[in-house]
Formats: sequence, C-alpha cells, structure tokens
Amino acid sequence: MGRHLFTSESVTEGHPDKLCDRISDAIVDAYLAQDPDAHMAIETMTTTGMIMVVGEVKADPKKIPALNIDKLVRETVKDIGYSSSEIGFDHEGCAVLVSLHDQSVDIDLGVSGGSVSKKLTGAGDQGLMFGYATNETPELMPLPISMAQKLAMQLAKVRKDGTLPWLRPDGKTQVTVEYEDGVPKRIDTIVVSTQHAPEINGKKKDADVQKIIHKAIMEKVIMPVCGDWVDKKTIYHINPTGRFVIGGPCGDSGLTGRKIIVDTYGGMGRHGGGAFSGKDPTKVDRSAAYMCRYIAKNIVAAGLANKVEVQLAYAIGVAEPVSVMVDTAGTGVVSDDKIADAVKETFDLTPDGIINTLKLKRPIYQKTSAYGHFGRNDPAFTWEKTDRVKDLKKACGVTKTKPKNPKDSTVMSV
Repeated sequence: MGRHLFTSESVTEGHPDKLCDRISDAIVDAYLAQDPDAHMAIETMTTTGMIMVVGEVKADPKKIPALNIDKLVRETVKDIGYSSSEIGFDHEGCAVLVSLHDQSVDIDLGVSGGSVSKKLTGAGDQGLMFGYATNETPELMPLPISMAQKLAMQLAKVRKDGTLPWLRPDGKTQVTVEYEDGVPKRIDTIVVSTQHAPEINGKKKDADVQKIIHKAIMEKVIMPVCGDWVDKKTIYHINPTGRFVIGGPCGDSGLTGRKIIVDTYGGMGRHGGGAFSGKDPTKVDRSAAYMCRYIAKNIVAAGLANKVEVQLAYAIGVAEPVSVMVDTAGTGVVSDDKIADAVKETFDLTPDGIINTLKLKRPIYQKTSAYGHFGRNDPAFTWEKTDRVKDLKKACGVTKTKPKNPKDSTVMSV
C-alpha cells in the first residue's frame, strides 16, 4: 500500500456553523425533556447580530408548555462564550427570530405508524447512512479526525478554564497523518487557527501577539494532545493568516448541518449526506447513522475486521431497511456477506429498534453538537458501547479472532 497522507479537520463550538448546530440541538433536547415522543426538524442560521430559527415540530400540547425559544437561544449562545459585544457577538443584544410550525401530516402518517409501516414506526425519510470504525486508535476512530477533535476540545478547555484567557470561541483545527501500509506512523502537519483578543499580555503589535499565540498554542494545546505522534519533521501552522480577532457570526455566517464531515469520520468513511443536529431520533439521518457506528465499532471490537464501513438505507414510512452493506476492505476474518448476515441477525434495524437499543429519546443531543458525534467516552453516547461483540462472533461462527492485514492471507478459525 505504500506511504500516503490523510487530513481531517475539526472546529470549535464557537464556529458559526457549530453555534447553529448547538442551538438546534438545544431545542431538540428541550422538547424531548418534556415529551420523549416529540418530532422535530430544527434549522438555525446566524450572521452579524442575528440568529434565525426555523423548522417543524409535532409535540403533545398537554406535555409541553409553550417553550421560550428566544430565552433558550440566548442561553446557549452565552454558554458558548459569546456574551459581550467586545467579543463580537452579544447573546443579549443580538436579534432572535423564530418561525416554527407543525410537522407535515403527510410525513407524520408514515412515521407514526401509517398504512406502509403498520404498527411500527416508519423511517422519517428516505436516505442512506454510513458508519465506520478502525482499530488504529483506542476509540476505534481514524487518527486524523480523532486528533483534530481533541485539539478543538483542548482549545475550548484552555479558554474556559482561564489557562489562555485571551482565546475567543471561534477556532479550527486540522491534522495530516502519514500512513505506511495503511498504518498511522506520525503526524505530518498540524493547523490551528484560533480567534483571540486584539491585545495579549499588554502586547498590541500583531507580530508580538502572534509570537505569544504560537508559543502558547504549542505548549498548552498541541503538545498535550499530539505529543506522542509528532516528530522533528512535523510542520505547524498556527494562525497562518496572522490576526484572527473578528470571528464567530461576525466573521462568517453559520448554518445547521454544514459540518457533517467534522461530525463523523473526517472524510475517512463515506457520508450519506444527511445532517444530524436539529433532528429527533425518528429521523434516520441521525439515528441510523448512530446505529451504523454502533455496528461498525462492535465488528472491529470483536476482532472480525481491522476496519469496516457499514451502510443502511431506508424508504420513508417503511420500518425495515431496504439494504444492509458491510465492507471490511479486505481485513475481515470471514466474508463481508457473512458479517452482513450476522448484523441483520444481531441488531434490530427498524427505527423503533434503533431508538430502543440506543435509548435515543433522551435529551442528550446538545453535547453531540460539537467535537464529533463518534469516538467520545461519554455514557450518554450509547452507540459507542461494544456490548454486542459476543453476539456478532456467535452469529459469524467465529471462536477466535485476529483480523488479517490486507497483505496477509491468514484467516482465523471459524
């Protein structure tokens, strides 16, 4: 396979698109907290001095009083860090426009058990979803996106705990990993761009400010996260354009669902195209993508493959998936078809089955809105569990597992 480079990026919670994702998911959580059966599709847009929330909702009026969406939006923006006009965006002073309407009765017919799906919840839309897992990191995620997400999280941590008080909420990270024969060997390049105050430690000149930023980001952000993977040849680009004072919604517009590759596998695995944030779990764009990750992670954790990509596809109003695909890229200990059959035997792939298995009617989604939906050690992220390993091995007829390298012809006992 030789040597190649692969790059993934992440963004902080203060990035305009991520701010919108978080607002949308905060609204989803607010509805689910009072009515677990509520359905919603929420979109948020932001630009200088303004936030607009639109979408559709179906909820039991007896369970849900009138939610103060305006207040919820402002609290979410404040929590991210946009609490003053000096920072460039003020949670109190910005305009908040809200336009939510009832969910289409035609969509609800299929989702709530219409003529197509009988007593089962039908898929909220047609579509295809992917899940991915690889054994190159402990969390079974690709190394480039894992490092990029952790760098973005570290930026937020040192900003919020006061380690680097001059940091501001907006920021981006990017990591390029060198692979050799499909195995990550080192980090080749790291890019960190972070919003900052115009004056740092009494320094106002851009050249002086950039020196302080470069040194601090290296010591407090990059090395604590990536120190084991960098070497003398690693290239660093820290705020490569120089000054980054204007950020957030004042620097660029934001929109829900515009960072779907950041949300998933950093481009290493494919993406079906449907965004996650702002959607309740009857929307298979979200819930089935979580199930795909759950399946893929258990396949790799079971030792059935070094890496795997899983695809599910659905028709609107139909409960059972129209297709199930497993691709181990030649690293499986049994055939991909056999693993796919084991998946169908082991997992309930209907929307009801997915929701019940992963306990998706809880208000857990706001925390998924930044730093990736996958690869995080959080009890709320039920799709990260590896509790179906034994079931998959049994369904595949495998007693011992040691995944083969694509260059190795050895197959394990079955």
